[in-house]
Amino acid sequence: MDTQKTDSKGIIINYGVLLGILSVVLGVIMYVTNAYLNPSIYFSIVSFLIMVVVIVLGIRTFKIANQSYLSLTEALKLGLGIALVGGIIGAIWQLLLMTVIEPNYMMQMADMQREVMLERFPNMTDSQIDDAMVMNEKFSSPWIMMAMAIIGSLFFGFLISLVTGLIMKNKNPYEA
Repeated sequence: MDTQKTDSKGIIINYGVLLGILSVVLGVIMYVTNAYLNPSIYFSIVSFLIMVVVIVLGIRTFKIANQSYLSLTEALKLGLGIALVGGIIGAIWQLLLMTVIEPNYMMQMADMQREVMLERFPNMTDSQIDDAMVMNEKFSSPWIMMAMAIIGSLFFGFLISLVTGLIMKNKNPYEA
C-alpha cells in the first residue's frame, strides 16, 4: 500500500512561530511587570510548559496528518525545528529588549549581579567582585545571550521531542 508522506516544514514553521509569539508575549509580561532582570521561577516554569505544549501539539498534528504514523526521527526533527524557529524569534525579542527597548539592560543586569554577589558572599573583597564582574561581562554580550537562548531552546526542544516521540511513535507497517 502506498501512503503519502506529510510535509513537516509547514508544521515546523506554524508551531515554531506560535512558540516564538508566546515566548515574546511572556517576555513582554516580564518586562511590563519589571521581572525581566530577576525573573521568578514561575516565569521559567510557564516558559517551559509553553514549550512542551507547543512541541507536543506540533508532533501530534503531524502524526494525525500522517495517518497516525510517527517515527522517533520525525518527532525529533519536528521538535527541534519548532524549538529552533521559536528560539530564534525569542532571541530576536531578547536582542530588541537589550539594545532598543532597554538600552541600559546590560548595566542594570551587572548592578543586580553585583548586589547578589555582595549578599551571597559577604567575605569577598572588592577586587574579587571586580574580577568576577569582568568575567561575567565577557559572557553577557547581547550576541552571546542570544546564542545561549537558541542553544537552550534546542536542548529543551530535543528532550521534549525525544520523550514525546518515544511515547507517540507508531511505525508505518508499509514502510521498510
